[in-house]
Amino acid sequence: MREARAQGIPVVPVPGPSAIVTALSASGLAADGFVFDGFLPVKPGKRLNRLKALREVGTTIVLYESPHRIVATVTAIGEVFGEVELVLARELTKQYEEIVTATPAVHLARLAAAPPRGEFTLAIPATA
Repeated sequence: MREARAQGIPVVPVPGPSAIVTALSASGLAADGFVFDGFLPVKPGKRLNRLKALREVGTTIVLYESPHRIVATVTAIGEVFGEVELVLARELTKQYEEIVTATPAVHLARLAAAPPRGEFTLAIPATA
């Protein structure tokens, strides 16, 4: 997937039983092993602590997030993982589907430009 995207070839996932698999299939990230952790805690301290624990698993991490909390979550990911190439997938298999790979800072700039809409699936690459 990464090679196809690098050559400008659009990668479109086929609808599946869950957004987890759909997002991973188009992300270009390692999917031979991953951790799905659902929605992160609402409270900032607990959210940071959970992300720190997830950072230690050493595999791709997949999360869900609502449009109301996406900015706080991407900010927290930037704090814990640094400028990692984070995959943000939104409205998968729908008309306004969007899959963007960028650093947390770039995602935050994009999210500030327009109010976030739709449900998000995030994929964080494995840290070694």
